[in-house]
Amino acid sequence: QVQLVESGGGLVQPGGSLRLSCAASGFTFSSYRMKWYRQTPGKERELVAVISTTGGTTVYADSVKGRFTISRDNAKNTVYLQMNNLKPEDTAVYYCNRPQGDYWGQGTQVTVSS
Repeated sequence: QVQLVESGGGLVQPGGSLRLSCAASGFTFSSYRMKWYRQTPGKERELVAVISTTGGTTVYADSVKGRFTISRDNAKNTVYLQMNNLKPEDTAVYYCNRPQGDYWGQGTQVTVSS
């Protein structure tokens, strides 16, 4: 069965960095594009980044462009989200998503606060 497991969240100060990981299993990872979303209670879920099957193409939300980098290691069945220069408004639960089939991980909490 398809499984997506996020990790790497935590508490970080404004301006700090965090690297999220999403470990995938149960499917041929290299055949699927992957996405990161985030959600804050009471707010609409926001698409953060998209990466193509090989990692050759990436797309970012304007709110994170220049600060976040999505990448993947197909040999490790893992997609990453490198988050730099974090801001309080980045605080959210971050979710890994496989759009084909609409599979989701359980989410990992990121809190940016001093």
